[in-house]
Order: sequence, then C-alpha cells, then structure tokens
Amino acid sequence: MSGFLQLLKKKKELIPLIGFMAFAATFATSASLYFLFTKTDVILNKTNNPEPWERVDPRKPQKLLTINQQWKPVEELQTVKSMHK
Repeated sequence: MSGFLQLLKKKKELIPLIGFMAFAATFATSASLYFLFTKTDVILNKTNNPEPWERVDPRKPQKLLTINQQWKPVEELQTVKSMHK
C-alpha cells in the first residue's frame, strides 16, 4: 500500500483518474444492487417463479424514468389468459 501512495506522490496527475474510476465503480455497484432488489424483471431463482412476468403490476412503472405511462388491458390477451387458467 505504501508503494501505491508513493506512486501517487510522484505522479499527481493520477489522482483525478483514480477518483473518477472509484466513483464509476461505486455507481455501477450501487445501481446493480438497486435493480437487483427493487425491480421485478431481475430474476435470481427461476425454479420458484418460472413465469415472473405474470406477477408484474402493470400500474407500477418498470423503467428507471417513466414519462406519461398509461396502461390499458388488451381484451384479447385477457380472454386468452382467462382460458388458460
């Protein structure tokens, strides 16, 4: 670790690069964990829930940013879904 600090003392132009890389790695990790635990389209265990799209709430936005989302059920799909159950 002291060799790394000595390198930074010699080459001070590396400090911003290391800072940006640390920020990018932190952001990527936190975004991955956010999507893993909050979004329904990320699946870890397919054996307990083989058809996860059946449990998605259509009124809840699935994107990170949703503008003017309006959901209307398609009648044909509803009849087909009721026939399969």
